[in-house]
Amino acid sequence: MRIFVASLATESNSFSPIPTNRASYEAAFYYPPGQHPDLPRHTTAPLYVARRRARQEGFELIEGSCFWAEPSGPTNQADYEEMRDEILAELGRAMPVDGVLLGLHGAMIAYGYDDAEGDILERVRAIVGPKVPIGVELDPHCHLTEKRVRLSDIIILYKEYPHTDFAERGEELVTLLLKTIRGEVRPVMSLYDCRMSDLFPTSREPGRSFSDKLRTFEGRDGVLSVSLGHGYPQGDVPEHGTRVLVVTDNAKRKGDALARELGEEVRAKRGTWAPPYVSLDEAIEEAYAAERGPYVVADPSDNAGGGAASDNTNVIRRLIERGVKDACVGPVWDPIAVQFCHAVGVGGSFPLRFGGKTAVTSGQPIDAEVTVIGLKRDGRQSFGISKVPFGDAAGIRIDGVEVSLIAHRAQALGLEIFTEVGIELATKKFIGVKSTNHFFAAYGPIAAKVLYADGGGPSPRDLRKYPFKKIGRPMWPHDDLPEGRLVV
Repeated sequence: MRIFVASLATESNSFSPIPTNRASYEAAFYYPPGQHPDLPRHTTAPLYVARRRARQEGFELIEGSCFWAEPSGPTNQADYEEMRDEILAELGRAMPVDGVLLGLHGAMIAYGYDDAEGDILERVRAIVGPKVPIGVELDPHCHLTEKRVRLSDIIILYKEYPHTDFAERGEELVTLLLKTIRGEVRPVMSLYDCRMSDLFPTSREPGRSFSDKLRTFEGRDGVLSVSLGHGYPQGDVPEHGTRVLVVTDNAKRKGDALARELGEEVRAKRGTWAPPYVSLDEAIEEAYAAERGPYVVADPSDNAGGGAASDNTNVIRRLIERGVKDACVGPVWDPIAVQFCHAVGVGGSFPLRFGGKTAVTSGQPIDAEVTVIGLKRDGRQSFGISKVPFGDAAGIRIDGVEVSLIAHRAQALGLEIFTEVGIELATKKFIGVKSTNHFFAAYGPIAAKVLYADGGGPSPRDLRKYPFKKIGRPMWPHDDLPEGRLVV
């Protein structure tokens, strides 16, 4: 048995001012065939799992290239086509194969390609033919298009948000693909369009219970897998929005009914999935009125994981203006400021301008006399069982506010973005994190309370504020909720 595996992934924010080219992927990670480390990464879990299973079960695994870019604007057309064609050429040389595994994201946009993953799958299918099974793992913040569902045999999404289960879902995908190749199952997929867009964290209700509920259907009555496609809020594409995907063992009618049932439950609870938001001043006041801290305050509006720059200064400026003590904020993406801090060294004080560089929505730079309290080279933060780079970094103090500066753009995932640069979290009343919900896995356990506030960055949570041009209408919350529909 011969199986080919590769990965090409990013999350494209149609409104991000940050351009994306091949160099963006190579700066995050690019592994040519056979060079992927023996560790799981966010979008390469199928390769990691299949490599181990190949050793255990004796099938031959042919590894292709793996690409990932930090979320930003759509990918340049020529660069996308070059990376895509690199993988397709590797697949062509590997032929014949008995199966294909792809680690994608699902919210990738390239200029000229609103559905980049659908384009990849169409070309893979043309190479392998109609009978070779294709298995795909996607992030739930994906656009579950009709094209990609019809062109592949099995699609599995992570269930957790924060996405701590990508390796487990990769295990399920490899298992189902092997069973398909061996003729033990005949997967068919059902896709239901909820015709809405919302945020679905599994760190709170009702998302926690709903995610658990999806698991109860799997492995019985012919149901192989159930996934909720959250949709990617900042992706301006025609098939934007929330969809439910059910994979059954040749039981299409059952899959259709289950997808519709779950989709209607999602629709009925619209507006209750996301956590409530408070103003920045309300968050500050609540944190400092509390008997104990820390209060972790998330600012999704400047989340690098959603394509923002992570260099907005509004939260830091407000904390300084209010004269608070025992506060920290991070990460702020500013490679130049990090370079200057490393030149000065720990303990040094100097005038530093930082943040506010990328766009109007970054706010104004902060000019202050800062003290360097910690430095790190090639920093990495924990995300589930994976380690995510944040590059060279520095911790600085301005009066009672400490800031984590990073050279490689990333959102707050693990505690290391603070602890590796001399910022002691246990002493803080206010911990500001630039993230939407992925921070929760690491920061939830240390928080006296978690709050969500809009810091005025480029990615507001109110989806009605974006200048969408391509999304299918009508769609809630832009319009009254239309009828749901079965797509596949």
